[in-house]
Amino acid sequence: MEPTSLTEKAFTRNLLDVLIRAGLIAVLVLFCFEIFSPFRDLMLWSLILAITLYPLQERLRGPLGRKEGRIATLIVLVAVLILMVPVYLLGTSIADSVERSIHVVRTQGITIPPPSESLAEWPLVGKPLSAIWLQASTDLPGLTEKYIPQIKGVSLALLGKLAGVGMGFLTFIFALIIAGIFMAYGESGARSAVLISSRFSGPVRGPKIAALCTATIRAVALGVVGIAFIQMLLVGLGFVFKGVPGAGLLALAVLLLGIMQLPVTLITLPVIAYVFATEGASTATIVFAIYVFVAGLVDNVLKPLLLGRGVDVPMPVILIGALGGMVTGGIIGLFIGPVVLAVGYQLFWQWVEDTPDVATTP
Repeated sequence: MEPTSLTEKAFTRNLLDVLIRAGLIAVLVLFCFEIFSPFRDLMLWSLILAITLYPLQERLRGPLGRKEGRIATLIVLVAVLILMVPVYLLGTSIADSVERSIHVVRTQGITIPPPSESLAEWPLVGKPLSAIWLQASTDLPGLTEKYIPQIKGVSLALLGKLAGVGMGFLTFIFALIIAGIFMAYGESGARSAVLISSRFSGPVRGPKIAALCTATIRAVALGVVGIAFIQMLLVGLGFVFKGVPGAGLLALAVLLLGIMQLPVTLITLPVIAYVFATEGASTATIVFAIYVFVAGLVDNVLKPLLLGRGVDVPMPVILIGALGGMVTGGIIGLFIGPVVLAVGYQLFWQWVEDTPDVATTP
């Protein structure tokens, strides 16, 4: 009985030691996560940018020497300079549109025409919508006072989103700088990624999983986010130079549609129709229409050039990632969401397809 009692005591002591160590590790992990969580989106976006831009650094390594830090600094500086001009133009366009709207409201007021009689004949929503529209055309202050809590909530939400766009741009600049630091240590970072994935998945599957994650991040970042951003710049600059009202907001809508893999012509065609309706057919409007229409279709040309085989991730995954990322992380989440969800999707199917065969006994 005594040896058995000693064995039970040793087992209890070892189990208690394991539980204490596991508890301490869990507490340490929770504290580390709490400290790191404010920088989560920034570091994720920096890592995505570093992985996406690193092939460019490898191409420049020969002509510019072997100094990885110098090449990474040059890439970051050029990228910031390229982004500053169009983003500044789009930002000033948004500010001008808001200022112009406020000026029109103060000087001319808001005049709303009465609804047509056919509106009331619509099923279900016809009569309520017609009544609200009629009150807006005859007694707009009274209608505004009636729905002032809802209007206040929508206005605050819209201002918050606009402020989030500005913060998102600043976060993007900081993420680009941090990505340059990551790229300066690109080779050691790649080895670390392989070591980490090998520690979780074994020495055979580890390098394959690291390569899969890298390929997926580059494919989605270039083929979805990058192309949508280029498309936004091209179309948005056309809107700005033409003086389209709300050009900056329309450009953001183009970015959103591009990331969700929806046709940008949903924005460009109504804008072209508006320009022709207000300015008529002239050389300037025809050139604008051709430029904006072609810029809205540029993704069909860029995707084969940047990806070759395309993005091996279903469109619903990209759509859910974009919408979910925007809801949880704002404008930066709009970029991070599709990439992270695409990586998770690829890893899940890699795990499903890598199931070992069950040995059969005769």
